[in-house]
Amino acid sequence: MTEETGVRGGDLPDDLTAAEAGMWQAFRNGTVYDLRCGDAEVDDPHGGHPWGPERAVRARIIAWLLLDGPPALAGRVASLKLVGVQVMGSLDVAGGTVAPYVEMKSCRFEQEVLVPEARFATMRMVNCSVPRLEAARVHTEGDLHLPRCRFHNGVRLTDAHIGTDLMLNEAVVHRDRTGRSIAADGMLVGQDLQAELLESYGELSLRSAKVGVSLSLRGARLVNPAGRLALNAPQLTVERTLYLTPAGVGGPWLSGTTPARGTRVQRFEAQGGVRLDDGRFGDAVDLERARFVLTDEQELSLRRVQAPELRFLGDRPLRGKVVLSGARIANLVDRASAWPAPGNLHMGGFVYENLVPQGPFPLTERLGWVTAATAEYNPEPYERLAAVLRGAGEDEDAREVLLAKQRRRRESLPPAAKVWGYVQDWTVAYGYRPGRAAVWMAVLWAAGSLAFAHAGHPPVNTVHPVWNPALYTLDLLLPVIDLGQVGQWQLRGGWQWLSAAMVLLGWILATTVAAGATRLLRRG
Repeated sequence: MTEETGVRGGDLPDDLTAAEAGMWQAFRNGTVYDLRCGDAEVDDPHGGHPWGPERAVRARIIAWLLLDGPPALAGRVASLKLVGVQVMGSLDVAGGTVAPYVEMKSCRFEQEVLVPEARFATMRMVNCSVPRLEAARVHTEGDLHLPRCRFHNGVRLTDAHIGTDLMLNEAVVHRDRTGRSIAADGMLVGQDLQAELLESYGELSLRSAKVGVSLSLRGARLVNPAGRLALNAPQLTVERTLYLTPAGVGGPWLSGTTPARGTRVQRFEAQGGVRLDDGRFGDAVDLERARFVLTDEQELSLRRVQAPELRFLGDRPLRGKVVLSGARIANLVDRASAWPAPGNLHMGGFVYENLVPQGPFPLTERLGWVTAATAEYNPEPYERLAAVLRGAGEDEDAREVLLAKQRRRRESLPPAAKVWGYVQDWTVAYGYRPGRAAVWMAVLWAAGSLAFAHAGHPPVNTVHPVWNPALYTLDLLLPVIDLGQVGQWQLRGGWQWLSAAMVLLGWILATTVAAGATRLLRRG
């Protein structure tokens, strides 16, 4: 009988160490192989205590079990379940098909784990110390779980296909030589991607990734002081919600639940730029209490994002820019204190259908929000806000916004046009307060009537109407309409100048009212 035949029949290979022989038998039995000593400090895979040869197995033997292992014992299911094991050498199953269930907890890997283009049913590595995980184009039918693991030189999941859930909760991932902590461009996750309380030191890259349900970065801390972006995820697709929100710390909180009152929570924090350009989100982008620590050159970029709801409820970024240009949102849920200072907000082409402010957000502050986004005059943000307010039945507020737009436009006009703008503002507020015209007309009519009552008024013809200073003043003030008074009397000297002034003021009132009415009709 050859050695190969003996192995396939279940016999132990001759060159196995005692630890490896125990692992071999546990694999055939489908039971957990636990080599911990019972001392929590010594058993910590991330600690400094050395583990002796009695806890060491060769990576080559693990690969042998996974790719071409012995048959299970009768009535059992072969599986690799390791706890507290030190893996010597590089675990390499690249391109292989791994049929057994794989679960490794609190293990320490001497070298990198190589599983690119491998196929697994389910793979779980929990609380392990791993130099690096190379898993480009890996394919799992079920889950890929990596919670509480520490990766010292990054994780590569480019174009990976995860059948159900990808879990990175409480993992700590350091940058690789390219500056990335997790490279997962083009990755496809069938259900949830959970990375709650993740610590990422480098660029977390999810370019063109697709998540079948929700992507949770609750309580995550993304730090990339050496690079421009802490989260680089343009063209990200999430069928439900992206959570950049707080998470409970120190308790068995389930993903997606709200921690109980009194629970210590950790906010999502990004120290570095965040890029979500061209993202598609089925339910919402939630930034509740998120903290963005940016330099002057970095951005929270949401260019051309599409989502039914954006919850912009984080802390105000003290530096850097928030960019919403071209984004399309149905419900904008926001807080006045969340938006950056003037000059740091850009939202040209930003379309939103409803405003849902959380807390006080008076119209004066909302106008300041629009002004903050337009370093130079741009009518679009004002018109969008006015349309949303009008759609919500706030017609008076909508008119105030459009009036603010005209005043902002006036500052960009040449001197003569600016003077005319001031005239329109003072008289009828650019037509958005037409009641002012009636007030001005009444004041001028009363003043003119009193003045012309003392004027000399020789008639032009022998046949003339009775002198009536009130009708005469009204005939001067009303353009086009002829009341039969002005052409019947001769006024001289200063009274002629007063008459001309009344005619001019009447035309100014008429043209400003007409211009305002035209604007109102154009807006519907």
